[in-house]
Amino acid sequence: MDDNPIIRLARPLVRVGAVASGYGLLVLSFLVGFEVISRKLFDFSLQGVDEIGGYVLAVVVAFGLSFTLINRAHTRIDVVLGWLPKSFHPVLHFTAFASLGGFAVFMAWRAITTLGESIEYKSIASTPLQTPLWIPQSLWVLGLVIFAALSAALALHAGYLLIRRPADIAGQYGPRTVKDEIEEEYAVPARRPGAEPGDPVR
Repeated sequence: MDDNPIIRLARPLVRVGAVASGYGLLVLSFLVGFEVISRKLFDFSLQGVDEIGGYVLAVVVAFGLSFTLINRAHTRIDVVLGWLPKSFHPVLHFTAFASLGGFAVFMAWRAITTLGESIEYKSIASTPLQTPLWIPQSLWVLGLVIFAALSAALALHAGYLLIRRPADIAGQYGPRTVKDEIEEEYAVPARRPGAEPGDPVR
């Protein structure tokens, strides 16, 4: 999807979300490690690490959906695709993204509704931390809204290609091929200092 204008526009924002999620997981791993050691050696607990872990994982998944999407890493079952006429493939590629876009918008809508109810009723977690639920839910909703907007935009773009340039839709919206994965692996060393394009990945 490197030549996809929507992907080029969204990639910086999605990358920021992915990097922030990675740091969130790193902090969580330190908290869990400290919790294990403190319980084992000092009979002491921070209280709430498991709750924080749940929030972090929910937010990471929400932002990770967009990162996975722009890298065409979502699972695509393409067993039947090879048995169908190639002239029908563009329709299936569009259908796949239209379905994903519709489901993503539905998820975001329900998440926004849940957040609204938490704010309205001033809901707090029934845990020792008593976290106001709107705080973690706001980040969770943000991730899902970005995913929904990106999915819907890609579905619209896929529909445009289906009508105007159906021959181009497979390259941007079809499932990744073995050739795509090989080219991606060979491109990785080129981003490392001192490495040459085509060098084997170590």
